[in-house]
Amino acid sequence: MRQQSLFSAAFMAGIVSAYTDIRHKRFMLKNIDPIVFPGEYISHMHSFYGSDAVTKDMPTTEELQKGCPSGENPNDLSVYWTPTLYVVKNDEYHEVNPMMFSTYYENIDKAEIPFPKDFFAVAGNATAKTQADVDENINGLTWWCDAGPEDRQTRDRGTFPRVTCAAHIQAILRFPTASIRATSPRTDTPRRTAEMPCQHEAHASAPLLHPIRRSKSHPRGLEWTSPLKLACGPVGDGYCMHGDFVNGWFDDAQQNLLKATDRRNWMRIDGAKGQGKAGSACQAKDADPENGTGDYKKSLDMMGMSS
Repeated sequence: MRQQSLFSAAFMAGIVSAYTDIRHKRFMLKNIDPIVFPGEYISHMHSFYGSDAVTKDMPTTEELQKGCPSGENPNDLSVYWTPTLYVVKNDEYHEVNPMMFSTYYENIDKAEIPFPKDFFAVAGNATAKTQADVDENINGLTWWCDAGPEDRQTRDRGTFPRVTCAAHIQAILRFPTASIRATSPRTDTPRRTAEMPCQHEAHASAPLLHPIRRSKSHPRGLEWTSPLKLACGPVGDGYCMHGDFVNGWFDDAQQNLLKATDRRNWMRIDGAKGQGKAGSACQAKDADPENGTGDYKKSLDMMGMSS
């Protein structure tokens, strides 16, 4: 059951510097994770943004570029996914449709190389159960009320606010910037990944971020146990927030991204596919609608779990 609400999401790293941002619409909910469980329908539920060419199989950059983007920059056919967020009432799970999901590429004036083809990255810990599991120094995971009240000093920063937000709940999740060699889950071909906790690798490409927002109707100022639940964790905490990224940028646009010179200004990233804020000319949709599920309880059955 869907719940429309105010929510935003983004990916970022480093101090404020030259940057660009891209807003995306969610186009799919599904129990797949092409990086962690390639070829299978046994993942917890994820919300997908970006290229709709993604399926259960680990995609290549070339495959993603054949899809339809749900984001506003037609030069970015990357795919991004996060655990689906639910509002839980009794035994009912209402998925929350983000008002906004944005990916931020920061410090682009310092980037030395573009993302390699088939580059993928993972940020956050999907099995985190405590603040110690979060590793905030690396990924910066923080949940807060963007318009107050402020309660981050009295709770773990990696868990949901314990007060009713005046406007939105927001979270930030940073990706590391290091690039290392890894073996593709799909073939034995070496691929690029960014799972190592290196924030300042010498040849890092532009770093990424995600934030998240939603509105809730509870008595303002009242402390309460959050009814929110990420698909990866229990009701009431947000420690397991994580994000995944597979590169789908077209090369010419990436070269334009590397032209940033000002440390403080926003920069639109244009390319052969159009201006950076042109929007999508197509409607992104599930490329494999007959398989997998978008239903939370069915996903538990497919994982071999009970609700």
